[in-house]
Amino acid sequence: MLENGVKRLVIKMHPNDNVLVALTDLAKGETVTFEGQDYILADTIKAKHKFYTADLKQGSEITMYGVLVGKVQSDIAKGSLMTTDNLKHAAEPYQYRDVDFTWQAPDVSKYKNRTFNGYKRSDGRVGTANYWLFIPTVFCENRNLDVIREALHNELGYSVSDKYTQYTHYLLEAYKNGEDLDSIDVQLTPDQNSNRVFKNVDGIKFLNHQGGCGGTRQDASTLSALLASYANHPNVAGITVLSLGCQHLQIQDFITDVKKQNPAFDKPLLVFEQQQAKSEEQLVADAIKKTFEGLVEINKYERTPAPLSELCLGVKCGGSDGFSGVSANPAVGYTSDLLVGLGGKVLLAEFPELCGVEQNLIDRCTSEAVATKFIDLMQSYDALAHKVGSGFHMNPSPGNIKDGLITDAIKSAGAAKKGGTAPVVDVLDYTEQATKPGLSLVCTPGNDVEATTGKAASGATLILFTTGLGTPTGNPICPVIKVATNSVLAKKMSDIIDIDCGPIISGEKSIEEMGEDILEYCIKAASGEIIPKAVSLNQDDFIPWKRGVSL
Repeated sequence: MLENGVKRLVIKMHPNDNVLVALTDLAKGETVTFEGQDYILADTIKAKHKFYTADLKQGSEITMYGVLVGKVQSDIAKGSLMTTDNLKHAAEPYQYRDVDFTWQAPDVSKYKNRTFNGYKRSDGRVGTANYWLFIPTVFCENRNLDVIREALHNELGYSVSDKYTQYTHYLLEAYKNGEDLDSIDVQLTPDQNSNRVFKNVDGIKFLNHQGGCGGTRQDASTLSALLASYANHPNVAGITVLSLGCQHLQIQDFITDVKKQNPAFDKPLLVFEQQQAKSEEQLVADAIKKTFEGLVEINKYERTPAPLSELCLGVKCGGSDGFSGVSANPAVGYTSDLLVGLGGKVLLAEFPELCGVEQNLIDRCTSEAVATKFIDLMQSYDALAHKVGSGFHMNPSPGNIKDGLITDAIKSAGAAKKGGTAPVVDVLDYTEQATKPGLSLVCTPGNDVEATTGKAASGATLILFTTGLGTPTGNPICPVIKVATNSVLAKKMSDIIDIDCGPIISGEKSIEEMGEDILEYCIKAASGEIIPKAVSLNQDDFIPWKRGVSL
């Protein structure tokens, strides 16, 4: 970052913090001057890591982002590197306290008349894509889904494996000719999807899963609600359901949940039950034929202009690093505030990654009922984790820690920045639908795929996914946009990254400027003008949460 034209070496995330974040590698013994204070570094401090700004006694509290994030485990010298050995997780207790919260929305005048081109559904919601969805009610049907996927994707132009098929062909020919395989250098050509038969069908998606039977009835019930929410999603135009017949999750249970969520549900819904079919071959053939006929119909749908208030934006981080809370997450947070200011919906999930910032979120809740629901969900979730010898404090992964996220509270305080600063209008349990404009909290694990699966279930029509280490995660029905925290990652993994927030670190752009750039990308992605990398790569990750302990 630049300050008065000079490259800034460190940054303080909040005036009350007693740690500084290195924006570049700093050498042991180097003197760093910040806000008139000199710090002689006691250790080498790599970029993204932190050092203490004062001599500290054992038990001293460490503050970052203005909140308690840990306590030191021994006497620490000023300028020392923060590590897992000298700092352990700590967070403030929280409660509802009826704070008079006021919010100043950002200036959104330039976006007031902006629209995106989406698919308007009969229930009034607007999709950012037009998908046909295959749903198995039980894992026994996964094999049939795989067969159908291969047939439809290959023939209708949705496969992304052609380049790898060609590469394997070259290897096979070389092997047959006795050539050295290491000498084979074939450039993989990107798939263009130019041979799609149905131009207005953005994809045929498949929700393979491992549930529906064999677990508890509660697991089957939760799965049914999840699958129903995907069938009801505005990005879905038609559904094919495959059932075995004898499983816990019965077809009628699923249909009941669909109607419960949306009494006016009127999408094409094709159901095939294997134990009632003449043969597996006939089941698959019938499913392909009827689905093909359905694709012909939904291909007639056209995109039409819709106000930005119809967007529902999920915000997620994964493979986070020490810059996540400095660049990408605050930038996405500004995008979130812009969308809330325009009357849209924003979904912030990952409850284990809200540990330490609960009080801030509670104080922003628009009613005591909303705050109480959040408190109850957080406490019951954390209690389940402790019951099995874990806890939210064990959330950071080895990759997180290696890149500067030492405690869960540090990770959480930076992660919460994605949700911006707006009031919390609602708290949604897993699979509950977002209905209120504004910022809602959604109860999901921090696990990347379980969280994106849950956001889509609550109605997200786009997901902004920030990453500092690189995470190849997507979703079958909700386009996932990857936002890099740093330019090194954006260049190294350019095949999966859509937006680079590195200019914030270098000082070339402000958080607000980057946030506006991200919103512009979202408008184009929602209109089908830009295809996010996760979509073009068919990164269709889907993992239902069984409501057990998953961090």
